[in-house]
Amino acid sequence: MENDTSGRRVTRRRGRTRARLLDAAFQVFAAKGFGRVAIEEVCEAAGYSRGAFYSNFATLDELFFALYRERADLIASQVADALAQDGPDLDVPASVDRVTEVLLLDVDWLLVKTDFLVHAARDPVVARTLLDHRTRLRRAVADRLLRARGHTELPAVLGDVDGAAHAVVAAYDGVTTQLLLDRDAEAARTWLKQLLTALLTDGSRIPA
Repeated sequence: MENDTSGRRVTRRRGRTRARLLDAAFQVFAAKGFGRVAIEEVCEAAGYSRGAFYSNFATLDELFFALYRERADLIASQVADALAQDGPDLDVPASVDRVTEVLLLDVDWLLVKTDFLVHAARDPVVARTLLDHRTRLRRAVADRLLRARGHTELPAVLGDVDGAAHAVVAAYDGVTTQLLLDRDAEAARTWLKQLLTALLTDGSRIPA
């Protein structure tokens, strides 16, 4: 029994160490860029030794990918939750408001995500991780639009719910690229809300 208790303490302590390393890495990567960060900088920011780092991650790349997956999974889950709050009728402005609050507008996250995109563009294995995240975001949007079938119509130009979901993610990509350059979060949030509302409500319509 004592060994079980001790083991649980070690597991909890290791979990806390890993979480602190990930949080510290997020701040360091956002400030300097993934390619310019050394393991020692992450350890210093977290208040740990290299030994603590290597007990959790084999390389800085492994930590970077773990950080990306953790944050990306959280955001995908938050988007799904934000879209699940209405009944069958889709209140586009209200849904857009909730989604933009989740997707936007953390510049530090966008910087880290952009670093990950650059790596993914050169490595098919890394690209799969990024594509999986984007698929989860699109699926969350498409599932919500599918629930509105027969209650809410989409612009015919989008084709179907999958086409609409691709368009929503593409709009987000464009707005956040501008945000990285001008750092105007409020303007980006306003523009994204206007863009998504127009995208999902204007034009000739077909049943969702």
